[in-house]
Amino acid sequence: MDEVDYTIKSRGLSLLSGGLDSQLAVKILQTAGAYVEGVTFATPFFSPVAARKAAAQLGVKLHVVDFTSDEIALIENPPHGFGGAMNPCIDCHAKMISRAGELMESLGFDFVATGEVLNQRPMSQNRQSLGVVEKCSGLKGRLVRPLSAQLLDPTIPELEGKLDRTKLLGLSGRQRLAQMELAAKFGLAEYPSPAGGCKLTEKGFGRRLRDLLEHEGLGERRLVELLNHARRFRLPDGTGVILGRDGHENSILKSAAVPSDTLVLPVSVPGPTALVPAPKSDADMSLVRQIVCAWSRFDQFHGEIVVKTLHNGAEESISVPRSYERAPLQQFQIT
Repeated sequence: MDEVDYTIKSRGLSLLSGGLDSQLAVKILQTAGAYVEGVTFATPFFSPVAARKAAAQLGVKLHVVDFTSDEIALIENPPHGFGGAMNPCIDCHAKMISRAGELMESLGFDFVATGEVLNQRPMSQNRQSLGVVEKCSGLKGRLVRPLSAQLLDPTIPELEGKLDRTKLLGLSGRQRLAQMELAAKFGLAEYPSPAGGCKLTEKGFGRRLRDLLEHEGLGERRLVELLNHARRFRLPDGTGVILGRDGHENSILKSAAVPSDTLVLPVSVPGPTALVPAPKSDADMSLVRQIVCAWSRFDQFHGEIVVKTLHNGAEESISVPRSYERAPLQQFQIT
């Protein structure tokens, strides 16, 4: 690898997802004369774990920002709409950059950078979308895309000589060979495959999220966080059911329950715990008990199943007739 002058001329915050592009952005900025710290975001929809690993590999300080309230507000009202699922990608990215901009100002840094590559993603990284993100973020002139900078207008740090534009790149398109060659050059041995990593881009997760949005709403963070666990059902009268798939998820549901919730669980056979945030009718509660029984382990069991219901400190046990058919109940499952 050629010798590089790492004289510090500016200080920047670079969005760090942990993926290869975001890691390369840090390295390129360093060669262009910047001191760089990373910024990543945490919500129930995506984790900072990969970013922490990347920051350790790069040897840079990492700021982890809780982005849950911001993301929920965008899901409830996405100015530029959703992608293929419940992912408000353009608005989300702009808001992340805006939050990083607030941090930039408080720390006295010169710019915010991202690992975006022009035309790598046809919807969210074309030239028009990159311009929309910059405008909505409020960081016009202070947003640097070091991997494609040579194909974009010069930014303020470049014009002021705080970033050496000749050291920035001009990558475009979906091919990643150039990035992989750069990774080898910079000695970046660990980076995840280019997958989304965001639950909001998954259509199945999106259906569960939309169901919660339309019924209980997204105001309770615990219910949003529980979207990452368990099976989901929506019953005829509107009752939502969260059903544990194993002992670990049963424990999560019990820990997440508040007094106004109803918990339903089998006591005579091993089986799932159901958390019911707001029962709508006795008919729906009867279906909840049937669901609990149908997903219980009733091998070689021939009697009635005793099901316990807990609500507001009160406890009730009911014997449910032996009926373990899942098929009629699967019509209520959100998949």
